[in-house]
Amino acid sequence: MEAFFTSVLLVAIAEIGDKTQLLSFALTARLRAPRAIILGILVATLANHALAATAGVWIAGQISANMLRYGAAALFCAFGLWALRPDKLDRVPAAYAAGAFATALVAFFIAEMGDKTQLATVALAARFQSLTLVVAGTTLGMMIANIPAVLVGEKLADRIPLRFVRWLAAGLFILTGLASLLDLGALL
Repeated sequence: MEAFFTSVLLVAIAEIGDKTQLLSFALTARLRAPRAIILGILVATLANHALAATAGVWIAGQISANMLRYGAAALFCAFGLWALRPDKLDRVPAAYAAGAFATALVAFFIAEMGDKTQLATVALAARFQSLTLVVAGTTLGMMIANIPAVLVGEKLADRIPLRFVRWLAAGLFILTGLASLLDLGALL
């Protein structure tokens, strides 16, 4: 369960203020179809994070335990620094003729490509070597951060101190990196 809870916590906090949360706000304002958007986010996240976690488990099988430990530690610390940089949404995607679900699905899947939460999913799966628990945890973390964004829109953004959340996410990523480096699995 360590893999699940660590995945939920890291992703839920890292997602606050992330470009995919900004995308949730934008899609809701444009499409006004919260259920379809939430379902699109869920399906896109499951698909994207399943691919990422599969890559992480595969990588873990290809390298030595020491290299994996040092690599995961370095990645988590790098994610911590990355979390300090505020994200911006480049543009709001156009609505597809297929509707809000398809628009959210495609937009979220693409937005997650190369995003810190996707790369964190790779690293978490490599560290814990548990595809199911990591995908379930990172997906739940994504939904914890994005469902409120869809339901209450931009009003929520004004009430959350994003600078504090970025520092909290950075600290959690760095602590996870240090725990990986020191092999303190019981700590997380």
